[in-house]
Order: sequence, then C-alpha cells, then structure tokens
Amino acid sequence: MPWFRLLAPALFALALCGAPALASAQGFSEIQRGDIETIVRNYLLKNPEVLEEAMAELSKRQTAAEAEKHAAGVTKNAELIFKSPRGVTVGARDGDVTMVEFFDYNCGYCKRAMMDMMELMKSDPKLKVVLKEFPVLGPSSVEAAQVGVAVRMQDPSGKKYLDFHQRLLNGRGQADKARSMAAAKEAGVDMARLEKDIASPEVRATLEENFKLAEAMGMNGTPSYVIGKQVVIGAVGVETLREKIGIARCGKATC
Repeated sequence: MPWFRLLAPALFALALCGAPALASAQGFSEIQRGDIETIVRNYLLKNPEVLEEAMAELSKRQTAAEAEKHAAGVTKNAELIFKSPRGVTVGARDGDVTMVEFFDYNCGYCKRAMMDMMELMKSDPKLKVVLKEFPVLGPSSVEAAQVGVAVRMQDPSGKKYLDFHQRLLNGRGQADKARSMAAAKEAGVDMARLEKDIASPEVRATLEENFKLAEAMGMNGTPSYVIGKQVVIGAVGVETLREKIGIARCGKATC
C-alpha cells in the first residue's frame, strides 16, 4: 500500500477542520508545517476519493455506535418496553415475538406504518404488537395522544383502541383533541369517562414513560420500532419489518 494512503485519517481531519488544525501541531517549524499543508492539500486535490472512503468509514462507525446505544437501551428498559401496562397490546397477546411501535397521530409516515402493522397482524398469528404514543409533532399531537391514553384506560382488550387508532390515523386534517374525541365516540368509547380520564395523572405518566424510553434508545422520530433486541427507525415498509420479526423469532442476526 502506498505510504500516502496511510494519511487518509489526517487528510479527512484536514478536510473537516481546515489547515489551521495542522498548523497548530506541535514539534514542527513554520516551514515544515507549510510543507505538510501543501502536501496534504495537493494530495486531496489529486485523490478526492480518499475523502469518500473516510466518510464511508465514519458513517459505518456512527451506525455501529447507534446500534450499540439502541441495544443497550432495549436491554436496560426491556420490562417497560415490552410489558408496561401503559402500552396497548393488539394482535397475539401470547405471541412469540413482540413488535413495539412508537407513533404520533400527526405523522404522515405513521399512517403507512399502520397499514404495515395491520398486514403483519393478519399474516402472522404469532405476532404481538404494543402501541406507544410518542407525540413529537407539537401541541395537537399531544392532545391526540392524551385522548388515546384515556381510550386505553377504559379498554383492556385493546379492540376499541385499535378502532380509534385506525379512525384517527385514517382521517383527514390535523389530529387534535376535537378530532380525537370524535374518533373515540365513533369507536364506542364512554365519552363521560373519557373526559374524566384525560385529566387524570395516568395520562401524563404514560406519556412521560414513553418519552423516557424513546430517549433511552436514541429515538428521535416516528414511527420507531423495537422488535426483539432491534431498534428500527422510520417507516421502513412491511417487508423490512417482516425480516426483523423473523430475526427476532430465530434469535440470530440472519435466519
């Protein structure tokens, strides 16, 4: 390997930080530092692919670091992620794999994610799904999530909640308290109790728990999933989710 290929890390640092980073190096004279800067600059201009290689390596390391944070967050918080009574369970309650989804009712991608979830539950009778409100898109999202938690509080079976969930995500316009209450009414919820439950400490506690879990796993958007030990960010599509479920089911990186 040519000696100058070994300079890739230094070249990348120069590209990010500029010549002053090298100029501040200790142990070189002004002339030596000037020569080094010239050599590095000329090499970068003649071999820009080195920067692409360095960027690819940086991206690889960042991805690995994120995966480690995700895995550590899942391991540390597994009990609350998969078994908290504040989550809504749909699908197979005694399923052999659990898919946890963090969602926002005003997230356009969550609408597609809901269709993916329904298809997966239909085709996989052993899949357990846990839904967690994660209202990151503003006050209206928080209002919708509060109504959602209150619906869960009077529906242990999850059937009315799932009906409410689909109605609200399939509806047009911004999801806020008014639209959420309308969806709850259409789902057959006790509206008098709903109004009372919205103001209860349980609603606040549920949302706080969900946000803490999301933060612990490095989630910053919706939809986000936990499937086995894997954290999946974004509406990745039904086939990718099915693949992740298969990995969790066999307990190996590839099955």
